[in-house]
Amino acid sequence: MMTAHTAIIEHIIGHTAILTLNNPPANTWTADSLQLLKQTIIKLNQNNDIYALVITGQGEKFFSAGADLNLFADGDKGTAASMAKHFGEAFETLSAFRGVSIAAINGYTMGGGLEVALACDIRIAEEQAQMALPEATVGLLPCAGGTQNLTALVGEGWAKRMILCGERIDAAKAEKIGLVEEVVEKGQALDAAVALAAKVAKQSPSSVSVCKTLIQAGRTMPRTQALPLERELFVGLFDTEDQAEGVNAFLQKRAAIWKNC
Repeated sequence: MMTAHTAIIEHIIGHTAILTLNNPPANTWTADSLQLLKQTIIKLNQNNDIYALVITGQGEKFFSAGADLNLFADGDKGTAASMAKHFGEAFETLSAFRGVSIAAINGYTMGGGLEVALACDIRIAEEQAQMALPEATVGLLPCAGGTQNLTALVGEGWAKRMILCGERIDAAKAEKIGLVEEVVEKGQALDAAVALAAKVAKQSPSSVSVCKTLIQAGRTMPRTQALPLERELFVGLFDTEDQAEGVNAFLQKRAAIWKNC
């Protein structure tokens, strides 16, 4: 199943939705494409057959170069506020996707391009990829979660090097500092991401959803609250069909058939 759109191409393989950013030459974001991303993820959340999504860029050179700076050339604050809202809503919706999101970084990943990858659960980068948050270089700041998500992944030191000093890093450095989880050869990021997404389909989607909620709860919730919630959500899984299916499939030495409910 494939649905073409000028900004995002959606392709579903098994239980994985592949979203390809498609705005040549640099796969930049627009208000329309950001709203489309938000709407697409909401739709995928409602599709119980989708367990994972992969985001990648069309072409060989760019994953995404972020926002088109022509939008901000006239200094209009209304445009700035509108775009910041669209960026925030789209990427926060992505971060809250109930399944597993994987960024297949296949080239230059700058500004809002890196921020969409930061909003994903896992990042796989090709060896030639370059990553940066260069907003301060042009009098702006990364307003789509960049200051928060980058810091959470790599710590204050490297976040400050990239944001305050404008430092661009390659894939090897990104893996070393924890910005990406894996580096692959050129042209292999999408295949690696799809293979990882296929592993998600072997997990109970009901379990994955609450596990992700718990992992991300650590961003805002003290451990004294997160640990009781962990136990509460464990017991809550016994209200799902997937719990009984998973345990009995294991005991019967067969593959589980998930219903995502």
